[in-house]
Amino acid sequence: MTAEHKTAVVTGASSGIGAATARALGKAGFHVVLGARRVERCQEIADEIRGTALPLDVTDADSVRAFDEAVPEAAVLVNNAGGAKGLDPVEQADEEQWRWMWETNVLGTLRLTKAFLPKLRASGDGHVITVTSIAALDWYDNGAGYTGAKHAQAMLHRTLRGELLGEPIRVTEIAPGMVETEFSEVRFDGDAEKAAKVYQGLTPLTADDVADTIVFAATRPSHVNLDQIVLKPRDQASGTRRHRRG
Repeated sequence: MTAEHKTAVVTGASSGIGAATARALGKAGFHVVLGARRVERCQEIADEIRGTALPLDVTDADSVRAFDEAVPEAAVLVNNAGGAKGLDPVEQADEEQWRWMWETNVLGTLRLTKAFLPKLRASGDGHVITVTSIAALDWYDNGAGYTGAKHAQAMLHRTLRGELLGEPIRVTEIAPGMVETEFSEVRFDGDAEKAAKVYQGLTPLTADDVADTIVFAATRPSHVNLDQIVLKPRDQASGTRRHRRG
């Protein structure tokens, strides 16, 4: 089956990595279904690539159910919706921020994966691609809420690798390091100045860099399963070790 006959579903597709992935998959020949709360942004991208835009809130079970029912078939699911809130030590942790991160990153991935596995299986050549983070591989001070959620999301995803063994479904985890998107603005409640400082003095990845990697994984031969791809900017060695110029 070629990309021209496949439908790819991308969550969190209104901006950042999700938007770039939708465009890249569309360019690669997939019919892309874009899902996000800001559906008007998805529609603009869908118009560019002749895709389909649908409203989706991964934290709402009813929204996920309606989204699933509106998509008749799918061969690729890109679990991209997620994010971070706050940067506080455990002693000062905000439970609402933690709850949002777990609902979005972990339960959101669970809901979409459960909903679409039957369609991926029925396609005869399915693929679950989950965007986690290098935060799923390590820890850093003041980041327990996010690193904890990303570890849990990654464990959910990695467990699928064994559970789906022998079925026509591939499973790929994409774990990016620093990517300059709206991520830091969301983490800092819209403080653009504070978010910009995160990337000062270094060259981060772009959303297109991650999207290219996702498309590469999705377009390998059916027998090739890229289990995990970790990508970081050259200026970053780990979650806390970075080279800043000037």
